[in-house]
Amino acid sequence: MTDLKNIRNFSIVAHIDHGKSTLADRLIQSTGTVADRDMQEQLLDSMDIERERGITIKANTVRIEYPANDGETYVLNLIDTPGHVDFAYEVSRSMRAVEGSLLVVDASQGVEAQTLANVYHAIEADHEIVPVLNKVDLPAADPDRVGEQIEDVIGIDATDAVHISAKTGLGIPDVLEAIVTRLPAPAGDPDAPLKAMLVDSYYDAYLGVVVIIRVIDGKIKKGDRIKMLGTGGKYPVDRLGVFRPKMENIPELGPGEIGFLTASIKQVRDTRVGDTITHEKGGATEALPGFAPAQPVVFCGLFPVDSSQFEDLRDAIDKLALNDASFSFEMETSAALGFGFRCGFLGLLHLEVIRDRIEREYDIELITTAPSVIYHIFMKDGTMQELHNPADMPDLTHVDHLEEPRIKATILVPDEYLGDVLKLCQDRRGIQEDLTYAGTRAMVVYDLPLNEVVFDFYDRLKSVTKGYASFDYQMMGYREDHLVKMSVLVNDEPVDALSIMVHRDRAEQRGRAMCEKLKELIPRHMFKIPIQAAIGGRVIARETLSAMRKDVTAKCYGGDATRKRKLLDKQKAGKKKMRQFGKVEIPQSAFISALKMDS
Repeated sequence: MTDLKNIRNFSIVAHIDHGKSTLADRLIQSTGTVADRDMQEQLLDSMDIERERGITIKANTVRIEYPANDGETYVLNLIDTPGHVDFAYEVSRSMRAVEGSLLVVDASQGVEAQTLANVYHAIEADHEIVPVLNKVDLPAADPDRVGEQIEDVIGIDATDAVHISAKTGLGIPDVLEAIVTRLPAPAGDPDAPLKAMLVDSYYDAYLGVVVIIRVIDGKIKKGDRIKMLGTGGKYPVDRLGVFRPKMENIPELGPGEIGFLTASIKQVRDTRVGDTITHEKGGATEALPGFAPAQPVVFCGLFPVDSSQFEDLRDAIDKLALNDASFSFEMETSAALGFGFRCGFLGLLHLEVIRDRIEREYDIELITTAPSVIYHIFMKDGTMQELHNPADMPDLTHVDHLEEPRIKATILVPDEYLGDVLKLCQDRRGIQEDLTYAGTRAMVVYDLPLNEVVFDFYDRLKSVTKGYASFDYQMMGYREDHLVKMSVLVNDEPVDALSIMVHRDRAEQRGRAMCEKLKELIPRHMFKIPIQAAIGGRVIARETLSAMRKDVTAKCYGGDATRKRKLLDKQKAGKKKMRQFGKVEIPQSAFISALKMDS
């Protein structure tokens, strides 16, 4: 067990691509935690998709031993956190397990929206924060300007910020010294009853559920019987250890230490993040303040392209849900797409990551329906229902009003693109709340409806600002608005996978665009196909896909016009009959393309 004064627990927070994982690599390498021959880029990002996209999705921990200049050897527990807004709950969770943070800011790009969001998580958790200016070796780097920006925008003193280049290793010893001298040691009582916080858990095919814990008070040894205060589960500890990034077994963990345990727990669902672990006999009775569970924000349907793969998809989703507590799902059926699942995600990136993992790791081709959000429907009898799927909208005669979720969006943008950003937010029914300047960059705060954002807002924002804007949001609650369900009818049959919720004022424009798009995407049949967009019983837009036809009058040359007419009428009657019995085949690609329209 390590002496408390020689432990430092810290996390690295930053905006996307400001160099968190690279800095973690250098800290691990320079302390000799991993041999040079085993070293690789993004060492802590273990998933293929993390390496490929160059992003961190899961927060990862590692224990480093560092002999400091004062002759003492310190144990540093580092947590590398994600930068994306969709994984913000991973960040806020990691913050509770540590006492300090390294705030990494790119010395050429400066403070971005996510920098602010992540640093506020750290300030809320009462952290000591050490600013680190990364990429000082770049020609465009301006550490003095960025230091001032940190002081102006965040309000943290950046006079003695550490200047480093995580790529080349410049300034890494200064970071290690700053961690030891400027971050506080953890507090804790080794003789008190055991209190450990469950920081995260994941499923390992060989070990069962691996639980990552931070010990607050007391000690935990191999063979102890433990109890979870939140779920009431009781288990014997099979093994204890720490991550140096590889697992290493140790006999006991004391206060202030971060490690893992396995205790023959069968399902990740039995381990609630933020739960308190204590001894079964003589343990603590009061739980630690946990975290609020992650609330899914965006919902969409996942269906296999080949309906015989439904069981494989169920298996894949079950396994993914083991490692990702924030991902929820339930079964659903659709007339157009067959059997599938309605899944809840924390945002669009989270949705993409899960979809990519299912397609790649389990080799199942998927169709994703339009992402939608949860609406609150207030009925005339005073009850309230949640609507996850627009196809389940109840009859309007019983509905009093609808409420939609709103978010508070913070956008940082160079001022030459400000006009475009304001126009984009106004077009998406946004309400401007604030506009301030930090140097040449504007910080805009908007109140926006979430359903306008989940779709392609981020892509549009990046394209109107040539990629220079950064964006972050938090949920604000619900507000009433005039929303309607727009359904799409193909050959007079409603296609439930294409129904969407739209604002009343936008419905006609959206319906017209949808019908035009489908007219291009659906192949022609032997009969005429009407494509309609409707609200309730009222059709608001229509396109007609003409039939493929044979020239039946080719053999008639000369003679009376009635002969031609007779043949054409005969053909027309056949087409009419065909249309009654004909089924329209809508190709899979049409679903996705129709929903991805550029409004």
